Amino acid sequence: MSNESLANLLKEERRFAPPTELAAAANVTAAAYAQASEDRLGFWADQARRLSWAVEPTETLDWSNPPFAKWFADGKLNVAYNCVDRHVENGLGDRVAIHFEGEPGDSRSITYAQLKDEVSQAANALLELGVRKGDRVAVYLPMIAEAVVAMLACARIGATHSVVFGGFSSDAVASRIQDAQAKLVITADGGYRRGKPSALKPAIDEALTKVEGVDHVLVIRRTEQEIGWTEGRDVWWHEITARQSTEHTPEAHEAEHPLFILYTSGTTGKPKGILHTSGGYLTQTSYTHHAVFDLKPETDVYWCTADIGWVTGHSYIVYGPLSNGATQVIYEGTPDTPHQGRFWEIVQKYGV
Repeated sequence: MSNESLANLLKEERRFAPPTELAAAANVTAAAYAQASEDRLGFWADQARRLSWAVEPTETLDWSNPPFAKWFADGKLNVAYNCVDRHVENGLGDRVAIHFEGEPGDSRSITYAQLKDEVSQAANALLELGVRKGDRVAVYLPMIAEAVVAMLACARIGATHSVVFGGFSSDAVASRIQDAQAKLVITADGGYRRGKPSALKPAIDEALTKVEGVDHVLVIRRTEQEIGWTEGRDVWWHEITARQSTEHTPEAHEAEHPLFILYTSGTTGKPKGILHTSGGYLTQTSYTHHAVFDLKPETDVYWCTADIGWVTGHSYIVYGPLSNGATQVIYEGTPDTPHQGRFWEIVQKYGV
């Protein structure tokens, strides 16, 4: 096929299909398109009802102080409860939430019941370390299952997480820790990338020589590399979580309570922190994941190959899929390790 023919084919594939054609293929009806067009606030109020609210919102959008929009401001919910507990309560505890595949070939599958236990233990560990609602927690991890657990544990207790991509430098980490005034950092000794261990903890140690206010560094053991250790500050994840109860009652937080801070990449200047709140964000990401991806959680295995360090990972690895009760794959490494077919082996293994 010539380049010109290929370009024409791709152009043809990118045509926008009419709503009726899209509706025939996805978790959305033609009526939904009409409703969204005619009554967008009513449409989003309906989508909010897909979630479990401790206090049902009576107002959808408060736009009285532009550009500051408030969504479902009089409602209360817990994001982690919506992503984990309610599925267990609905009899789906044995459904696999996460198939984790490590780059070296290690793997484990975590059910929703197991995820609830791990998130509860992590939440209790954060509480033991003095983290409370409204505190900020920096997360600097490889693509491992504990990264998802850490984010959900923060959401559960109302601590705002700031995830920093695991490939960023100590300077980038330091600036984000300082900007958020994080009191705790969650990291790992390292992760596997391109066939070998890649250290992470040294970047945190270096970053913390430049900023103040961090009380503890919670360290996940992944690669078993030798790392520096600061007594009284550094804590092993596996030790503190193992002694926690698997029971934790999630508190309902205001819909406008800050869920996470995530920074722009900085390609056009200094990275800017974007604050996402709870109710409006979860409504949007849960619905779009359900509708756009045509997810059938009873039968489908889903895989978003992004990193949790980006908003795509927040929305379509953590909060979107889990709020919809999906079974998904999380892969730690690079797509060409140990060979170019690695992704397709994983697709075949889990039936993605």
